[in-house]
Amino acid sequence: MKVQKIISILKKEYPPVFFKNKRDPFKVLISCLMSLRTKDEVTYPRAKELFKKADNPKKMMKLDVRQIEKLIYPVGFYRVKARRIKEISKLLLDKYKGKVPSDFNELLKIKGVGRKTANIVITHAFKKPGIAVDTHVHRISNRLGFVRTKTPHQTEEALMKILPKKYWIDYNELLVRHGQNICKPISPFCSKCPIYKYCKRIGISKHR
Repeated sequence: MKVQKIISILKKEYPPVFFKNKRDPFKVLISCLMSLRTKDEVTYPRAKELFKKADNPKKMMKLDVRQIEKLIYPVGFYRVKARRIKEISKLLLDKYKGKVPSDFNELLKIKGVGRKTANIVITHAFKKPGIAVDTHVHRISNRLGFVRTKTPHQTEEALMKILPKKYWIDYNELLVRHGQNICKPISPFCSKCPIYKYCKRIGISKHR
């Protein structure tokens, strides 16, 4: 099956990094928020430094926003994210007894948490089935010919129908890293793509 072959190849190309040994729900949630519009090589070390100071909502509330800003800088929109981290920590303490909810719809009620982040939390922290779809996953899934969709939400729904559940958790990280390194939005590196022969290259007019 083509999807099985593609995922097998990408797993060899991109060994697990982001959530390896980091299954704590709070760390997964905060790491996701920090990673939005920020490169992995920036997010990882800053998240590590932040969690040295505060690895749960109670400890996070002891830091002021300025301290959080300094710890997560230079992640993108670090001032906004610092305030959001503080707000979420307070909400978790006030409403959820300091625990990150394991329910997808409950996660979506948290300000700043979208479908992608909620899916990553339930899959990586709680081992529940879900497919996190961002611009990379949306773009590459369409290029491969797996789906024909116009929005990430449509892609998520379509993939759930065709992708075996055993691949759901890995799918996001593999395609995100492939999108960051090879399958760029404009002029992708098709000449060095490890899954080139399996890709329909839908919508690609220029490549390297």
